[in-house]
Amino acid sequence: MSVHIAEDTRKVTTHRLTEMKARGEKISMLTAYDYTMAGIVDQAGMDVILVGDSASNVMAGNVTTLPITLDHMIYHGTSVMKAVKRALVVVDLPFGTYQGDSKEALVSAIRVMKETGADCIKLEGGAEVSESIARILSAGIPVMGHLGLTPQSINKFGTYSVRAKEEKEAQQLIDDAHLLEKLGCFALVLEKIPAALATRVSSELTIPVIGIGAGAGVDGQVLVMHDMLGLNKGFSPKFLRRYADLHTAMTDALQAYISDVKTQDFPNQNEQY
Repeated sequence: MSVHIAEDTRKVTTHRLTEMKARGEKISMLTAYDYTMAGIVDQAGMDVILVGDSASNVMAGNVTTLPITLDHMIYHGTSVMKAVKRALVVVDLPFGTYQGDSKEALVSAIRVMKETGADCIKLEGGAEVSESIARILSAGIPVMGHLGLTPQSINKFGTYSVRAKEEKEAQQLIDDAHLLEKLGCFALVLEKIPAALATRVSSELTIPVIGIGAGAGVDGQVLVMHDMLGLNKGFSPKFLRRYADLHTAMTDALQAYISDVKTQDFPNQNEQY
């Protein structure tokens, strides 16, 4: 297997992502939520680390992303930032911290930036949150947009199925993508939409478009760490490729430890003082 990892050890910035798109270099992005794992992801050469509100699911055991709070996200963001040296770190603004009130949105974004030291924030939505995006950007805080399947709106959609399959919703997504670029977002995530639509959006925008379940015609890819490492056995969407089976590897190790304790094989003579 050939490995293509950036030899450039400079800190990844929002500007460098634009440069990567311009020269056709794909952007690698993955979630992380804690110090130890973020250090491993960063040292592996990841371009972008997303401190996602998916922590609500994989770290806290919630069914949706809605329950996680701004304080929770700041805790995870602070933990990640202590480990990261190269990757661009993006922190999600959680549900209820920016919708409908641009002043609250700015306060939320400022708290994330000041308290975590992260590089930028991400939020979901298009025209309906444009006032919040504009206000955050006016403070000099970089914003990554997120269109398509927006998990914070799950109660409105009622399903996690593919979005923008119908012409009206697809056109709205295209319009929103152009609006986000015009407002000044530095990048855009497209989640679970038809590949042809994502390819079109990526080709029409100058800012990088990063996909999750959006096909290969975009500028980069993002996955949830727990899914791609095979820690999470109960989630198997079509777009997910598992690069390891850590659930099995960890279970085997844990059961071996239990057995060694029960049979008094651990600790042995060399493992005590």
